[in-house]
Amino acid sequence: MNEQKIDLQEFGMSDEELFAPVEHDFMDSEKITAPRYSYWQSVFRVFFRKKINIFVLSLLAVILIFTYVYPAVIGYDAEVDPYINLMNGEAKHLTPSAAMEMFGKNIHWILGSGAKGESTFDAIWYGSSISVTLALICAVINMVIGVVIGAVWGFSKKFDIFMIEVYNIVANVPYILLISVVVLIMSASFWSMVFALTVTGWLSIAYFIRTQVIIIRDREYNLASRCLGTPIWRIALKNILPFMTSVIVTLAATEIPSYISYEVFLSYIGMGLKDMSLGKLIESAQVAMVTPGWEIEFWAPVAIASIITVVLYVVGQNLGDASDPRTHM
Repeated sequence: MNEQKIDLQEFGMSDEELFAPVEHDFMDSEKITAPRYSYWQSVFRVFFRKKINIFVLSLLAVILIFTYVYPAVIGYDAEVDPYINLMNGEAKHLTPSAAMEMFGKNIHWILGSGAKGESTFDAIWYGSSISVTLALICAVINMVIGVVIGAVWGFSKKFDIFMIEVYNIVANVPYILLISVVVLIMSASFWSMVFALTVTGWLSIAYFIRTQVIIIRDREYNLASRCLGTPIWRIALKNILPFMTSVIVTLAATEIPSYISYEVFLSYIGMGLKDMSLGKLIESAQVAMVTPGWEIEFWAPVAIASIITVVLYVVGQNLGDASDPRTHM
C-alpha cells in the first residue's frame, strides 16, 4: 500500500504554530454535559402534558373564583341577604324560571329561591367558601403535623413504641364518632369544627408517613449520615421528606375532599356548623328533596359539593403522579 507523505513546510507555518500543547483542566473534566434539570419545571411539564389536567384545573379555577371572589363582589351578607325576602310569601321556593320572572333575569336567580326567599345560587357559593376554607385549614394543620411526626416516628425506635400504642388506641375509635363527641362538647362553630377534625386527624397521616419512612430509612446514604452523627430530625427533613414529595401530594389530594365530606355529613345529620355551609344548606333543604318543584333547592348544593370534591381529588391525584420523578423521563 502506497503511503503519501505530506510536507508540512508547504503550509509556511512554524513548528510552534503547527503543534501546540493541549492544556488539561481537571475541573472541566469533572463536568457532565447534560440538560439542566429543574424538578418543579418537570412536574408542571408532565402535569400539563395531559389535556384533561388543563380542563380540570380550569374548572377548579372557576370554582375558586365563584367560591371566594363572587360573594365578595356582590357584597353578600350572611346576616341580611338570606332574609331579605322573608316577609314575601310569593318569593319562597321558586323555580329558576319563576324567580327570574319575579326578580328579573340575572345570575342571582338561575337556581331559583329557597325556603326564606333567598337566592339559592348566592347561598351555595357563600356556603362553599366556608366549606372549602374549613377543608384547606384542616388539611394544612393535619398534613404539617402528620408529616413531621411521621418522619420522626419512622426513625426513632423509642418514639415508635410510644406512638404505636397511641395509634392502636385512637385508631380503634371511629373517627366520625370522635368528631361528633368533640362537636357536642364544644359549640358547633367554625373553629370548634377545625379542632374536632384536627385533634386526631393527623395521626393516620403520621402512621402512613412512618410506614414510608421505614421503607427508605436504611438506604446507604441515610446509613452514612447516621454514621457521621447527623441528627435524626435532620435526616428525616433533608434526606427523607424531599424523596416523598409525590407521596405527600397524593395524600393531600385525598385529605382535602374528605374534610368537605365530613362537614357536609355532620351538617346533614344536624351536628355540623351553625354557619351557612354547604352541609347546612343541604340539611335545611331535606324537605325540598321530596317536594315536587322544590327539588333543585336540595340537589343544587349536593351537586356543587360533589363537583368541588371530585375536582380537588382529580387535580391532587394527577399532580401527585406528576410529582413522581420517574414520570419525568
